Amino acid sequence: MLSLAMILVGTGLIIGELVHVIGGWLGHIIVAFFAACAAGLLLVAPYFRRIPNVQLRPRRVLAVGAHPDDLELACGATLAKLVDEGHIVQTVVLCAGAEGGHAEVRAIEAQRGSRYLRAAHTNVHDFEDTMLALSSREMVRVLERAIGDFQPDIILTHSAHDQHQDHEAVHHATMRAARRSPSILCYESPSVTRDFCPDFFVDVTEYVDVKVRAVELHRDQRGKPYMAGSQLRAMASFRGRQARTGAAEGFEVARLSGSSLGAI
Repeated sequence: MLSLAMILVGTGLIIGELVHVIGGWLGHIIVAFFAACAAGLLLVAPYFRRIPNVQLRPRRVLAVGAHPDDLELACGATLAKLVDEGHIVQTVVLCAGAEGGHAEVRAIEAQRGSRYLRAAHTNVHDFEDTMLALSSREMVRVLERAIGDFQPDIILTHSAHDQHQDHEAVHHATMRAARRSPSILCYESPSVTRDFCPDFFVDVTEYVDVKVRAVELHRDQRGKPYMAGSQLRAMASFRGRQARTGAAEGFEVARLSGSSLGAI
């Protein structure tokens, strides 16, 4: 804006000098006109909105679940939204869920679900279902390696307020493995206790259908009541009312850094 004003003044002076040869009074009028334009520009300059040319880098999001369907049930809509916004998502599933179904099938479904959400990479491990607490040290090592390789800005994991022993074990293992990570959000599984209290919400109004379809890919578990699309929609609507939006997924903040979240 200042440069444009200077150009106007300079142009006026040059034209004024040229015209001065022909008629002095006309030269003075031209110089005055250009000076007035320059003054006007300087006067209104503060009211022009500055639009910085800042390119935010994609955020790296690591989602950690105990069982093959945990991530889709708890934060599938959020993961899909993050990917569509240009962020990079990787998923880790710590057991194939042999006690709750067919391990080989469920492991394949975990890969399929993450692919549908367009996660960049998925690891499904074979720790013993319902006994993850006995493998705490080994899980920490696996998660430390995943975090070290991926360097996530944000980690999503189970809440400590969960009555499923595997979910609780994964929460504690993640917290230990991610002790140097800037942001950790704990998602809402169907088995959370009444103590689960979300204080961070993601608007997923446009992604509820995506979440329902991702959960439906886990056909081995389709008979479970919490897998029903009606329940998923009802919970999204409930959290949406809390967040003052159409639909939402809720998270407990374990640790949160604004710089790691960026524009999320």
